Amino acid sequence: MDILDTLKKRRSIRTYQDREIPKDALKQIIDVARFSPTARNEQPWEFIVITDSRIFSKIAKLGDNARFVAYAKACIVVFCADTKYYLEDGCAATTNILNAAAALGIGSCWVAGDKKPYCEEVAALLGVPPELKLVSMVALGYPADPSDFKLGFKKSLRGMLHWEKF
Repeated sequence: MDILDTLKKRRSIRTYQDREIPKDALKQIIDVARFSPTARNEQPWEFIVITDSRIFSKIAKLGDNARFVAYAKACIVVFCADTKYYLEDGCAATTNILNAAAALGIGSCWVAGDKKPYCEEVAALLGVPPELKLVSMVALGYPADPSDFKLGFKKSLRGMLHWEKF
């Protein structure tokens, strides 16, 4: 897939095949994430790759929007140092994770982290120092239905693109 097609076809995938993700693919995804845009080149991110289903089930119980994590084959958790732009930097890295996964044919879904009530529990579960902030968790797995990557409904460009002023 070329990059523009990948960016257009990426979708939130919440159901996965019972198929492991190769460690090399996970490393490639993190390698792409580390090249994300970052304010003042601070690169405040830390990435934790989880492949243990026992940890997935604990994370899935922490928030209603994370239940599907229990069925993932990997989960990348993004923490950042508490810099002025940690949230922007962490979100940029998360976006690169989502797009890199799609380019490799791996489904993904972003679970919010910042300021959520489960932040401290996730950090404690993963042994993360308290000075780091949870930005996101990304569930990964090969889509249960490979057609999930088909182009779905999106608002038209014409309805949201403005030239020079609104």
